[in-house]
Amino acid sequence: MNAPIVNLADQFSSYSRWRSGAADAVARLRNWLTRNEVGDVQADLRLQYLLERLRDDKLTVAFVAEFSRGKSELINAIFFANYRDRILPSSAGRTTMCPTELQWTRDAQPEVRLLPIRTRALRAPVSELKRFADEWHVFPLRSLEATELQVALARVGDTERVTQAEAVQLGFRIDPKGETGLKPGSDDKVEIPSWRHAVVQFPHPLLEQGLVVLDTPGLNAIGAEPELTLSLLPNAHAVLFILAADTGVTQSDLAVWREYVHPGQASRKGRLVVLNKIDGLWDGLRDDEQIGEEIDSQVRAVSDTLEIDRATVFPVSAQKGLVARVNDDAALLARSRLPELERALTEDLLPTKQDIVRDDTLGETRDVARQTRVLLEARLSGLREQLQELTDLRGKNQSVIEYMMRKIRTEKDEFEQGLQKYYAVRSVFSDLTNSLFAHIGMDALRDETRRTREAMLDSTFTRGLRDAMEGFFTHLRDNLRRSTDEIGEITRMLDAMYRRFAIEHGLKLASPVGFSTLRYEKEIDRLEAAFNRQINTALTLVTTEKHALTQKFFETIAVQARQTFEVANRDIEQWLRAVMSPLETQVREYQIQLKRRLESVKRIHQATDTLEDRVEELKQGEEAVLALIAELDALEEGIRAALGVAASEAPQQARAA
Repeated sequence: MNAPIVNLADQFSSYSRWRSGAADAVARLRNWLTRNEVGDVQADLRLQYLLERLRDDKLTVAFVAEFSRGKSELINAIFFANYRDRILPSSAGRTTMCPTELQWTRDAQPEVRLLPIRTRALRAPVSELKRFADEWHVFPLRSLEATELQVALARVGDTERVTQAEAVQLGFRIDPKGETGLKPGSDDKVEIPSWRHAVVQFPHPLLEQGLVVLDTPGLNAIGAEPELTLSLLPNAHAVLFILAADTGVTQSDLAVWREYVHPGQASRKGRLVVLNKIDGLWDGLRDDEQIGEEIDSQVRAVSDTLEIDRATVFPVSAQKGLVARVNDDAALLARSRLPELERALTEDLLPTKQDIVRDDTLGETRDVARQTRVLLEARLSGLREQLQELTDLRGKNQSVIEYMMRKIRTEKDEFEQGLQKYYAVRSVFSDLTNSLFAHIGMDALRDETRRTREAMLDSTFTRGLRDAMEGFFTHLRDNLRRSTDEIGEITRMLDAMYRRFAIEHGLKLASPVGFSTLRYEKEIDRLEAAFNRQINTALTLVTTEKHALTQKFFETIAVQARQTFEVANRDIEQWLRAVMSPLETQVREYQIQLKRRLESVKRIHQATDTLEDRVEELKQGEEAVLALIAELDALEEGIRAALGVAASEAPQQARAA
């Protein structure tokens, strides 16, 4: 038997182990903060959210093709060859009739969940219906044997015949020629999928590690589920577009490519074209060199037709690759060229995803560690100041001690006066926050959605419909722009307060971290581009009835806009909490240090023999804080090591005697 061949599954397992190591390092930091009582609620929440993202991190690979291109066979070959059989149904004709997610979620049960096609009448997106179990048909997986999985997964290909009117009502297009829609049969009816969406949960090793395989149906079904093209495909980390070597790029292939996979956007990583079924050229009449030349010719033709770099086109034989994996045939696997495609995925997809996770983890932990270090250094500075004060009192008379008490009380009074400014800033901060959410909050979005719907329904002509829909995007951008102005005002106000407390009271506060709405603006740009392609066309506006067009706009574009604003609201709320946390923590710490200084001098004033005891306590406290700073350095270095980041220069710390 040949030696095992390293493939995408092995690489993904390595990525999963890396991610688990990062989560362990972050958990150690979080536990250390709690154990030593040097964190705050905000820091703990940030690390908790980070750990949840690391542990629930998903990596989505979507497969897109017209029917009979070997898409399901390619999924079997790449991910499920270890079952020594086909798991996804792979036969001539249509086998995947609805978008199908293969995944595994912690605490889930092995099952196939199917959403009936008639839930379209509920006017709710799939993402929302996932919250309501009673809308789905659930088929438990009694075992995880290949045969059981094959039978269960075959359900995604279920179809039914309905009238043309019902098909149109459910969102399908009808075309007598069958080129741009469903072709009616001799009974004047059309065949539609029985299911709108499928979620297959089973504990495959790769799925357990966070892989999500998205299997999509052909052109007609893709066009019928807008959420797939507006959200699932654009957000997939990799999209494999599969063609067949025996057909080349057909008109329907080109339509899928232009409409859904590469809709006029700049080239982005993780978008690969697979030219499948090259084994059809192994006819026994041509030698390997002639076959290679024919394959190269087809690759050139595909790249020219799709207007992409030839390096992103991968000729393979999924069927021979699966056979090679099942039989451990290294020579056949090499001839199938499947490893070359997997290598591209591992060199493109995984490093890009890893970079995102690494940057996110480093950013969060560095910020929490920086705030913790600032707190510890402030505590260290306070201890040393107390130590110096008490050391200076050695051999001094009561009048000097009384003077010291008055001095500390004066500092306390001045700080309390400064607190009045702090409370005033908190009040203004609250007002600005309310103003911010008046622009970007969900109430504002609901109002805009209602106004747009009313304007569309009140419109008599196409121009009015178009103006209402285009105005929706204009108002969303205006709200984002006003939000950016409010965020800038909040940042400037806090920056001024940070500087004031740093100068007047010696607090160690770095400038507050800003916040950008650019990512949400770009998402609105992407949605508008999809709207212009799929809805805002002369043909669609003229041929679609007003109520149907209004429904389509709000079931697709408006739903995605709402999800974008929900994310923006969550991110901004977290930023607002985080941006106030350093000032609140430092103010609280400074108050504690002032109180301790005053209590120490009072005790010495009442009994001078306690001076040396208190000096010794402060020295021990100083050593303890220095030890905590060293432990924090080690924890940060542990996180960098887990993430594979080179050791950076240690931050400047106040360790001088």
